[in-house]
Amino acid sequence: MFTRKDLEEKAMELGFADIGVCDASPFETHAEILEERKSYYDWVYKLGLDLSAGTDPATILPGARSIIVLLGHYFDTGFPPEMENHFGRCYLDDDRVTKDGLSRKIKAFRTFLGEAGIQTKVPFNLPHRVAAARAGLGTFGKNCLFYANRAVAGGSWTLPIAIVVDAEFETDQPTVEIGCPDWCRNACLVACPTGALRGPRKIDPRRCISYLTYFGEDITPEEFREPMGLWVYGCDHCQNVCPRNRPWLARSGSLPVNEKVAGMAPYFSLPALLHMDVPYFEAHIQPHMFYMPSTELWRWKMNAARAMGNTLDPSYIVDLDKAMNGEPDERVRKMCAWALGRIGGKQAKDALEKQMRKKDPVMDHEVKQALIRLESMG
Repeated sequence: MFTRKDLEEKAMELGFADIGVCDASPFETHAEILEERKSYYDWVYKLGLDLSAGTDPATILPGARSIIVLLGHYFDTGFPPEMENHFGRCYLDDDRVTKDGLSRKIKAFRTFLGEAGIQTKVPFNLPHRVAAARAGLGTFGKNCLFYANRAVAGGSWTLPIAIVVDAEFETDQPTVEIGCPDWCRNACLVACPTGALRGPRKIDPRRCISYLTYFGEDITPEEFREPMGLWVYGCDHCQNVCPRNRPWLARSGSLPVNEKVAGMAPYFSLPALLHMDVPYFEAHIQPHMFYMPSTELWRWKMNAARAMGNTLDPSYIVDLDKAMNGEPDERVRKMCAWALGRIGGKQAKDALEKQMRKKDPVMDHEVKQALIRLESMG
């Protein structure tokens, strides 16, 4: 007899942080929210990801009877500061391409279920965080993220994995609620630099820094460039300011170093990203961060240029000047001009004035604005 206890023992054996079970009834409230906020998610559907279809587990696996939710956590090792400053932590050890970490655990758990005659599906479009809350594994934050009850000291450094199965198991008490303390004073909502968080559990993803780094259309709008700060791919700002995450963040200095990420770090320096070519990208970057394909190398370079500007570090001026004059994509060149204006100083001014003398109609407006900014700095 295959029991709930068997599930729990296998999950712990494989190194998952927690496990819960919920029924496979439709996520009706989530479906209503998706419909209500459809304009926020049009871009997802255009990518071919039908979120609405994922709200009914029966469309994913005919005969679905339960959803097993495994809780992984991705911040159990320390990351080099130069990586944490520019990349969301959940992407630093993402193995969806390399298949050398969490993917192996999920495959092993599904094999375990399959050997017992249980059919499984791990859908991309089922609301995994909502399933985790329905399975009693934790609550939501006002920032829309999922916070564990027992893992990572109650923090949001979690990866819920929902597995739809055709077997019935004892379910857990749902905790589909916001678990934030009243005294937090909406820290995440107030701190979101681009105003993406519109209210508790309400986000406009089109303003989210993560979205803007890897899905935003064309050159980043000027209104977002400074607020996006040093982020090149992803963002952890709302997690870093959250008081519910403080207990785990306080431990981060004593965590063992993630050797894989430490080994990646030199390849992800801002100058390396700004000047990389397709072979470099495919060998060193894409296996770890893959939302932007090689055809969108300009976006990586644009993000690196913006981040350089926001460091206010004059040591980047030479790299930015080189790219402003040598990169084929005008969006990258324009962002380099903006970054030079952001850093300021005589060297940056000289580079911009030299560019202005070329009378390039593509670049003139951005360069002129950068010079105006630089002059206002005194």
